[in-house]
This record gives sequence, C-alpha cells and structure tokens, in this order.
Amino acid sequence: MAKNKHDLTRGGILKKLLQVALPIMGTQLMQMTYNLTDMFWLGRTENSVVAVAASGLAGMYLWLGMSLLMIGRMGSEIGTSQNLGSGDDEIAQGYAQDSVRIALMLGIFYGLVLIVFAKPLVTIFRVNEQNVFNNTCDYLRIVGTGIPLTYVSAAITGAFNGAGNSRLSFVANSLGLVVNIILDPLMIIVWGLNVKGAAIATVIAQATVCSLFIVFAKCHPQRPFKSFHILGRINPARTRQILRWSLPVAAESGAFTALAMVVTSMVSAWYGETAVAVQRVGSQIESLSWLIGGGFSSAITAFTGQNYGARKWKRIRRGYHLSLVSMLIWEGFVTLLLLFGGRFLFSLFLREPAEILDMGATYLRILALCQLFMALEGSCAGAFRGMGRTLPPSLCSIGSNSIRPIVCWQLSRWMGLNGMWMGITISAMLRGTTMFIWFTMYKRKLPRMDEIVQKQEE
Repeated sequence: MAKNKHDLTRGGILKKLLQVALPIMGTQLMQMTYNLTDMFWLGRTENSVVAVAASGLAGMYLWLGMSLLMIGRMGSEIGTSQNLGSGDDEIAQGYAQDSVRIALMLGIFYGLVLIVFAKPLVTIFRVNEQNVFNNTCDYLRIVGTGIPLTYVSAAITGAFNGAGNSRLSFVANSLGLVVNIILDPLMIIVWGLNVKGAAIATVIAQATVCSLFIVFAKCHPQRPFKSFHILGRINPARTRQILRWSLPVAAESGAFTALAMVVTSMVSAWYGETAVAVQRVGSQIESLSWLIGGGFSSAITAFTGQNYGARKWKRIRRGYHLSLVSMLIWEGFVTLLLLFGGRFLFSLFLREPAEILDMGATYLRILALCQLFMALEGSCAGAFRGMGRTLPPSLCSIGSNSIRPIVCWQLSRWMGLNGMWMGITISAMLRGTTMFIWFTMYKRKLPRMDEIVQKQEE
C-alpha cells in the first residue's frame, strides 16, 4: 500500500504538508465548483433571482448538517492519524470503520429530517415570496435523499486524510464533479426542471462519489488499510472517544451555521430576495478563502496527528509555522481578489442590473477585511485538532459567532444592508484573533524535545 509514501512523521515538512494539502484543496475546490455550477445555470433561468435565492436558503440546512457530518469526519481523521503515527494500524482501522458507521446512521437521520420537515424548516426564514418558499422545500426534499451518501463519503475522506493519502479523495470528487457538470445544464435548462433539476443532479453526483469512496477503501492499492468494512458492530469505547473528539467540532459547526441562519433570516425579512441572492453568490465566491483554508487546516490536522502519535514535538512546531505562513500568503491573494475583482466575479453568476452587481462588489469588499484572520483560524484549529484538543477552537468559534446577530442588527441600524456584512466580518476577525492567542499560549507548554522515536529511518 506504499505506506511510507504517506508517512507524515518523516521527510521534508513542507513537502509532506503540500502532499496532503494540495489534494484536499483540490477536493474543496471541487465542492465549491459543485455549488458554482448550480448557481451558474440557475442564474440563466427565467426567474434567476428566485432560483438562486431558493438554493441559497436550502443550502443553509445542508450547511447546518455539516455539524453532524463532522462527527464521522473528525473521528476518522484524528483516530486514523494518531494511531498510524504511533504504529498501531489495527486500532486506526477500527476508528475509521466505526466513524463511517456512525456517519451512516447520522446521515439517515438528518436526511429524513429534511424530507419530512421541509416546510416547517423553510418557514423559519420568514420567506415572503411563495415561489421562493416552494422551490426551497422541493430542493430540501430531494437533496435529503443524498445526505447519508455525503456523510459516508466524509468519514472515509477523514480516514484517507489521516493516513496522509488525500489524493484518492480528490479523484473521487473530481469524477463526481464531471457528472454534476454534465447533468446540471440538462436538468436545469434542457429539461426545464430548474431548482429541482439542480437538486437531482447533486444527488446523482453524490451517489457517484460515495460509490467510488467505498471501492477505493476496499480495493485500491494505496488504501489505508488491508480490509475495510462499512457495516458491522460499533465498539463502545472507540465511540466514546470519537464523540469526545468530534462533539466540540460538531457544536462549533452547528452554532456557526445556526447563527448564520439567523443573520440570513434577518436579511431575507428586511431586504428581500435580492439581498439573499447577493449573499448566496458572494459566500460561494468567498469560499475560495474558507474552503481552501479548510483544506490546508485538514492537512495540518493529519500532519499534527501523526507526529503527535509519534511524539515528535519539534516537527509539530515547524509544521505549524510553515502552514501559518502558507495560509497567510493565500489569504493575502484572496483579499486582493475580493477587493478589486468582486464586481466581475458577481457578473459571472447573476445577469442583473448594475445595482445588484454593485451590491455584490460591496459585499465582497467588506468581507475582504477578515480574510487574513481566517489564516490564523485555520492553522491554529488544525494543529489543535491533530493533538485531539478540539475544545479550544470550538469555544473560540462559538463565543465569537454568538455576537454576530447582535452586531449585525446594531450595525444595520446605522449602515443598512452593509451593516449586516460588516457584522459578519467583525465576528470572523474576532474568531481568528482569539484562536491564535489561545494556541500561542498552549504551544508554549508543549515539550521542546521529542519524547520517543517510534520509527527508525530505513
């Protein structure tokens, strides 16, 4: 299985980080392209603002579902990386398998929630336009059927990433994207299914990706483990440890999304469907920052996890510093892009009057102010999680985001819609700052010298 190739406890640190990070970044770009492809074609329908707003509102519940998805993903990523780092392949495999089984059960549960309670869930947004309401409900019911597939894929992704082999995840998601790109124009434009067509294309692509992940986990020559079983009994002790690792991350993700939904509800009720569409498109463009940053953060988690298992403290410190510099460079580029290219980027997805494009450009200019702080957040959160310390970044995130609705409400009284965007920016800046301070203090307490050497150079 070419195991040494994916051993992150030896070799050039930057090379190893990029070896894991680049495929994860590519995978994250695939996910962003899924959403942008949907918006591109929905933006070319007759009622483009309605279609984009509906998919945006439904997307908030898919985003909320990330909280449950992270339970399987983080359990698999941390359990696999730490135990492979300490040389215990059997326990690493057990964590990966149990994480996938937990993810499958949670996916079935959340998928049923979206299907059965679509109307009450959409009512929360206080949508005034009936077309937007109906389209959002339809989208939720359809994508709910694909939620279990997405959760299983995420948990297997965690195992691949934790083992230092993120390339297989990139391959699976790339093929899924090809399916989505082919189906979107057919479903949305040619067959006239509009929002329903986008949802159906997404589910088919998710099924393709999940099938590939299962095949890779069982049969690929570079799979992390010799055997892998999706179904089976779940070990209670491992489950408790998985929950200890992942529940803070799940709570962080859920709180972040729930508070973002409160802000979106305020935007919808006070400024209408046009503002929601601007926020939807803008957040997808901005995902160049947080999706790529999240990909590098996952690489740091895998790198730190394996070296934590091997007790290589010097390597952990150097890996953190290199990743921080790399992410600051990337976020600097995104900042410039959002500041000076926002209007052009918006014009690719909404063919609307100049007024709406100007609104979108302003949205991105305001959010550009917090991009460098996301580099601090991603590096520190990834390092914390690799060492199994998932609570500190979660507390920083929840604490900072809890003020977001209040700040947005207050600033909107002074600045109108732009005050809503400024509230989002301020909370993100606070989140990155507090996380960086906490990790800097924690890092000082780590041992300066390696405790043990588990593996000898061959």
